[in-house]
Amino acid sequence: MSADTTPHPEAAPVRNRFDRAEIAGAFGDLGTLIPFAVAYIKLLGVDPFGMLLAFGLAMLAVGLYYKTPWPVQPMKALGAIATTQAAQVAVITASTVYASALVTGIIWFILGVTGAAKRVADLVGRPVALGIILGLGLSFMLDGAKLMANDWWLSGIALFLTLMLLTNRKIPAMFLLLAAGAVVAVFRDPHLLSSLAAVHLEPRLPSFALASVTWHDMMIGTLFLALPQLPLTLGNAIIAITEENNRLFPDRPVTERKVALSTGIINLGGSMLGGIPMCHGAGGMAGHIAFGARTGGAPIMLGGLLIFLALFMSSSVAVIFAMIPQEVLGVILFLAGAQLALGSCDLSKDKGERFTTMVTAGLSMWNVGVAFLIGMAVYHAFKRKLIRV
Repeated sequence: MSADTTPHPEAAPVRNRFDRAEIAGAFGDLGTLIPFAVAYIKLLGVDPFGMLLAFGLAMLAVGLYYKTPWPVQPMKALGAIATTQAAQVAVITASTVYASALVTGIIWFILGVTGAAKRVADLVGRPVALGIILGLGLSFMLDGAKLMANDWWLSGIALFLTLMLLTNRKIPAMFLLLAAGAVVAVFRDPHLLSSLAAVHLEPRLPSFALASVTWHDMMIGTLFLALPQLPLTLGNAIIAITEENNRLFPDRPVTERKVALSTGIINLGGSMLGGIPMCHGAGGMAGHIAFGARTGGAPIMLGGLLIFLALFMSSSVAVIFAMIPQEVLGVILFLAGAQLALGSCDLSKDKGERFTTMVTAGLSMWNVGVAFLIGMAVYHAFKRKLIRV
């Protein structure tokens, strides 16, 4: 990817922008949002109204507060467990998901208020943080390649043209990519046109989603969904995003305590509306940046769009999402991963620290929680000269 796509922090504006680059960058995180959203809706019966409204309000809030391309994403490990019923011994329902969002919000709010998240983060060396970022970037690229593999000719052309237009401010790459994707989707399934013609406004008002949650839902949501996600969230959505934001935007720094509080607040609010567990994944920021975003204008505009869809078109979400082929999502995810991995290339000159980064990166492609724990162990073992390479 061209070096020109890397933001220049010293010139970053202090106010949110709402220009073409920000609009294009707003859609840079669809590669993770849409697949998980569709899975929650189709497999668990989660109401798209509450889910989209929660995401929209959270994006609006973080854009206004952080003033960077701050992401709001589905929690991936939790989403994978829920949508594949990987808990096995328990049935996951929509109410279980809402309960897990509530518990997740409580946990991270407490960790933020008490400062515990910051104290844990202080134990993590920079080589571990870089390893998580590198591993996540490579993992995103691999996931993107798998999506693109459905049609390599189409994907290859889309990827090449997108790369050529990444630095073009007159024709933002994302606009062309989404438009071409819609044409391909209609060509493959002409019935989409009649489905789109049937889309109409259906205004809805929010309701209290937790009214349907039982103590059984709370127990299952806590044990099988919320708790297994904690190490991944700490590594990717607290430590890695803090490192990435402060590297790219030193004039708009964040702390682990602030990010933990933010994670807690959006999940507490989202659970009441019927939202799924959300976090601030480092890959999401890379996705926004890869397609042009440099301020909080990107999440604000995407959040506004999701709020509109929730309030007026939630019953038509499946049709709208079907207009974006998997290959297009794959290109978005691949380039987001490349942007994220690029930020981890400033490796230490110390061989032990480089080894720690590589070990952490390799494990992060499989499980960020395990990578975080083993990476910390390796890092401190090198510091105490217990191991050598």
